[in-house]
Amino acid sequence: MSRSVLLRSLATVVPETVIAQDEVRDVFASQPGIGRLAQRLIGASFNESGIATRHTVVDELSSSVSVDEPVFYDRESGLLLAPGTKARNDLYAREATRLVVEAARRAIAADPDIDASDVTHVITASCTGFHAPGPDYEVARALELSDSVQRYHLGFMGCYAAMPALRAARQFCLADPMAVVLVVSVELCTLHLRSSDDPDVIVASSLFADGAAAGIVTARDLPTLTAAVALDRFHTAIAPEGEKDMAWTIGDTGFEMVLSTAVPHIIGETILDAVRPLFDADERMRSAFDAGRIGDEVVHWAVHPGGRGILDRVQDRLRLTDVQMAPARGVLHDYGNMSSATVLFVIRDILASGAADGSRLAAMAFGPGLTAESALMTVVAEG
Repeated sequence: MSRSVLLRSLATVVPETVIAQDEVRDVFASQPGIGRLAQRLIGASFNESGIATRHTVVDELSSSVSVDEPVFYDRESGLLLAPGTKARNDLYAREATRLVVEAARRAIAADPDIDASDVTHVITASCTGFHAPGPDYEVARALELSDSVQRYHLGFMGCYAAMPALRAARQFCLADPMAVVLVVSVELCTLHLRSSDDPDVIVASSLFADGAAAGIVTARDLPTLTAAVALDRFHTAIAPEGEKDMAWTIGDTGFEMVLSTAVPHIIGETILDAVRPLFDADERMRSAFDAGRIGDEVVHWAVHPGGRGILDRVQDRLRLTDVQMAPARGVLHDYGNMSSATVLFVIRDILASGAADGSRLAAMAFGPGLTAESALMTVVAEG
């Protein structure tokens, strides 16, 4: 019988600057060229987002920061500025490095049995900036890992990237039972916020935030039982009708985020077929799924909080309870949508809540394509 591959020692980090959703709403609504219709849409998008606060590396957005030569936001005039892609990416290179290294350090520090010298693989994920050598290199150098550590970077996959990162880590561990894979995601979405009266841009501006998360994936037989999840199986599904409704492209003034108002509807229409294969191998789960009561068999749900509408549709279609959706809604409320890092925040909170040993956990995240990545996991409680 094969040994379980565990994700353990999850750690998260966010930038120090906190922005209140109502304050950012008022800034966006007051920009020149924003008509009444766009102002109403801004009000609705921000007010109904389910978000109270977000974190950002753009400290100019803080009401307590005074900047002599603003780049992103001129507080005196109240104007959102339009820095070029280079200026945004330069900030990404600096701040993403700081956060990805800190998240990796915290994950290592949180594990009683793993040191940096044990790490055999590093997998990083990010879609909000580019630089080479990139985040995988920065983690390896800062943690003084061996030069022979295998490094992989998953770039520009969007909000679902942590899932294929975990899947790849599991495959490495199945191939080598002694492998220790450090998985780290870092996203600085707020670097690309911009004023617009385009509905898709407004929706994106009301949701995206910054954060990083890291965890250790291994099949090693370690002495200390810590809160973890066994990575049982993964599945990928595509809803091609949503290809143009969730996308990022590179513009002259930053990455242009598209998150269409149609996305919740598309996810609602396709989610059952997208996740059904997760449960096919277990007759009891398959029967429960077909009967519309999969929530009775799978207690915990780490749904990527891409937005309140997405969570509403997933909850409705899978018939999940408010308690089961609470971790995802809590992360959305406190942090917003941090792209690929977000689902790891949700898994972290489920484990921290005292999830029972042996209980099942389903995780899912959505991104460009429209791609739905899902995974079935088993909770391993602390001893």
